[in-house]
Amino acid sequence: MINFLNLEYFLVAAEEMNFTRAAKKLFISQQSLSNHISNMEKEFGIELFNRTNPLTLTYAGHALKNKARQLLDLRDETYRELADIKDFSIGQLVIGLSHTRGRVILPEILPVYKERFPSIDLKLAEGNSSELADDLLHGAVDLIIDLLPIRTENVETVPICEEEILLAVPDSVLERTFPGRLEEIKARLDEHVDLRLLERCPFLMINKGNRVRTIADEMFEEAEFTPDIILETENIETVLALSAKGMGITFYPRMFISGHANFQNKMGNLLGVTFYHLDHAKAHSILAIGYHKGHYMSQATKEFIRIAKEMI
Repeated sequence: MINFLNLEYFLVAAEEMNFTRAAKKLFISQQSLSNHISNMEKEFGIELFNRTNPLTLTYAGHALKNKARQLLDLRDETYRELADIKDFSIGQLVIGLSHTRGRVILPEILPVYKERFPSIDLKLAEGNSSELADDLLHGAVDLIIDLLPIRTENVETVPICEEEILLAVPDSVLERTFPGRLEEIKARLDEHVDLRLLERCPFLMINKGNRVRTIADEMFEEAEFTPDIILETENIETVLALSAKGMGITFYPRMFISGHANFQNKMGNLLGVTFYHLDHAKAHSILAIGYHKGHYMSQATKEFIRIAKEMI
């Protein structure tokens, strides 16, 4: 019979390929880890590691590593299913989304969800689109909230609202790039945003891997020019704040702007930044909840999706 604790410890050691690092990651002593691995080797009657420098896996070790994650995932799914059967009295829901999107969406959903299901343990996993898709694929989260398309295998999606990516352009950038022509350039941008018009302007960008950055890069490629990116960061709020100080142009989701009905006047007057609609298909998307079709969907997950569709 497989000891799941031994299996968990083996998997960490097999991923780290270093007993010292693995023990630190598990918050146990190296000797304790070695004992767990030895116990598993005795159970199977075969060595799993070659105790060489550097450490390597035996053929049996490779075989077990390939199955270990599947076994542990199956165990976790079984526990979640059994917890659901128990009158939905206990459970856990892990939600993956970006920090900024969470600030906008979660206050609309979580208070209602927690009031209706106070015993469900809610956890958040924050990251960019690539990281969230990977977490969903490997079962680290129950669902993710992101823009369509969600690029990972075996994902079912539930649309919840429309989203639009806007171009944030500070007046001061236009004044520096087009001296004496500010109103003319703004009028042209109001009529139609041609990114080639802004080719000589500095840009502030979110890091690659974020969906907003992916969309922006595709637009630059279609416009056939390489932008002058003077700064990249993981935080989309940082790029907007720096744009407001006149450092450069950036892309920003409309959902993140307060007061949607009059956002352009409000934000323009407050920050000296004008937000322009992009006449481009990729700038218009759908925000959706994604869940893995191959993983057990808990009652907690189903209820979250239902409330999200109800509230957003």
